[in-house]
Amino acid sequence: MKKFNESDLSRIIEMAWEDRTPFEAIEAQFNLSETQVVRLMRNSLKGSSFRIWRKRASGRATKHQKLRRNDVIRAYCPTQYKNR
Repeated sequence: MKKFNESDLSRIIEMAWEDRTPFEAIEAQFNLSETQVVRLMRNSLKGSSFRIWRKRASGRATKHQKLRRNDVIRAYCPTQYKNR
């Protein structure tokens, strides 16, 4: 597995937790497959946190591009990044 700096690792974990960010977006940005993201999450989170995340992410249509409706063409929710 690749070594990521703390900032990139934090961003990957954040994207994995986001309901509307598909694994394909993580792969496009960080070149990590879904399997590699799962492995990274397993190694980076506490066991209980990993189990919660895995249960949440498994089978969620928004986490997989091919399960999304065809009219959804963005990688994240437009209200996700608000100006502060």
